[in-house]
Amino acid sequence: MNRIVNALIVATALTAIPAAAQPAGPTVRTVDGAVRGQATDGVESWKGIPFAAPPVGPLRWRAPQPAAKWTGLRDATRYSSDCMQKPFPSDAAPLGTTPAEDCLYANVWRPAGAKGKLPVLVWIYGGGFVNGGASPPTYAGANMAKKGMVFVSFNYRVGRFGTFALPQLTAQNADGGRLGNYGIMDQVAALQWVKRNIAAFGGDPANVTISGESAGGISVHALVTSPEAKGLFNNAVVMSGGDAKAFSPNTLADVEKIGGNFAKTKGIDPAAPDALQRLRALSAEDVLDGLNMAQMSGRAGAPPTNSGPFVDGKVVVDLRKAYEQGNFARVPMMIGATSADIGGKSGFMIAGGREASAMIADKGVPVWEYRFSYVADSVGQGGAQHATDIPYFFDNTRIKYGAQTTAKDEGVGRAMSGYLGNFVKRGDPNGGGLPGWPRYTRASDTLADFAADGKVVVARDPWGADIDRLSQALAAAKASGRYTTLTTPIGELLDNPATRAVLERHVPAFLKNPQLDMARGTTLYGLQTYLPDQFTDPLLATIDRDLATVPVKK
Repeated sequence: MNRIVNALIVATALTAIPAAAQPAGPTVRTVDGAVRGQATDGVESWKGIPFAAPPVGPLRWRAPQPAAKWTGLRDATRYSSDCMQKPFPSDAAPLGTTPAEDCLYANVWRPAGAKGKLPVLVWIYGGGFVNGGASPPTYAGANMAKKGMVFVSFNYRVGRFGTFALPQLTAQNADGGRLGNYGIMDQVAALQWVKRNIAAFGGDPANVTISGESAGGISVHALVTSPEAKGLFNNAVVMSGGDAKAFSPNTLADVEKIGGNFAKTKGIDPAAPDALQRLRALSAEDVLDGLNMAQMSGRAGAPPTNSGPFVDGKVVVDLRKAYEQGNFARVPMMIGATSADIGGKSGFMIAGGREASAMIADKGVPVWEYRFSYVADSVGQGGAQHATDIPYFFDNTRIKYGAQTTAKDEGVGRAMSGYLGNFVKRGDPNGGGLPGWPRYTRASDTLADFAADGKVVVARDPWGADIDRLSQALAAAKASGRYTTLTTPIGELLDNPATRAVLERHVPAFLKNPQLDMARGTTLYGLQTYLPDQFTDPLLATIDRDLATVPVKK
């Protein structure tokens, strides 16, 4: 096996090309070797820099291993492949590469000729831990680099490549108790790479801000509470990352069972001595097996074959317990969500993010809460949808909307990227002539709303009382043990013939929607945020009345 691993490492090193064959470009020497990037419009960038060995062959389902060193000058002008996944058509940030299993690479942007210790912003993409990558154009860091910082993005493993367990893997314990959560381990490895290398790019390793949206925001929560990530960052931004109940309730034993379920779909007995060997011999396409955001909940009636990140106690800890007990990195944080985020006001993103802010602020840690309510005129949707804040925070509105970008869009982008830039530089979003934004406390409940009219409104959360009421209703509905539009995932309603009959009676057109599978993990109430005319309060009340008559399956 060692010969195979060494061959993989050597293969990575061979991608370096002798300097004589390279055209001119900005050159930086990392601890592993020299990289040549490109300079455009006052920004220098390097793409596709390995921060770990390719996680293929015997390194599939292993913690990230050190990247190979190389001689000569490595070309770093193009993105590497994003991590293995099945892209989906409705992705708001489509990938710019063809996914592959060899994907653990980082990208860096800096102001041209930067020499001093600039603050560093690290970006972690979302995608439900089954999709996403660093290559989408709206994730580019050039415009943030122009504001006087170094911007870093990287790939991490997703889907079954990023979370997987099997009794044989547990028994081997090849990585010192780090098991299952390989995608989060990749994130830690990327931050370790930043710590070792960012000074060579003009960045300050003692002033690093981590940021992420959706699954990336959840990842920020994981890193803030993980002992493995201690000392690797100084500030944190959680965009639509929800609250301290982010991770699967699965145990390692549960995830091992899920891994066994997947093995069986490939005709492999998970208890066989050669099960792991045969699973590692599968092609990447076979391991992927069509998994993406549209298929996250699995096939109806079939046992689960994919698990998102779970609490393992070493890499990923119990977030709520960590925040309640104060066992987390006491770094300044920005936390928020969009106005029409997944699950609505009572959902994981909005209500959950508000509760996370309160829990962290209760420990005396500086927190700034935001809401993004602005909708570009060219979009025309009612309410700001999930992930629509990203291009504004990165001042990439023109990349996102092209010729349809308005002066108002760009003004919102300047304000939001200004707040983020201040936070990256000083751990406080205030300054630069922007409206004052006080810290969040449970008592004040103050947030900055990037409002629908393009202005910044700093005030007590106008939704606060409504969120509290809905949260109480949610708790009561869960305690009732009944099927409800507020608490029961749509997938569960679809899989039970009796509850499906209720939906067929009241929302037959919805059941014919070709994107129905993508809604399996949310609730009917959560869909009201996106389809308020279709899922009205009276309709949901009628459905709840009929669902209450259906006996709950034990």
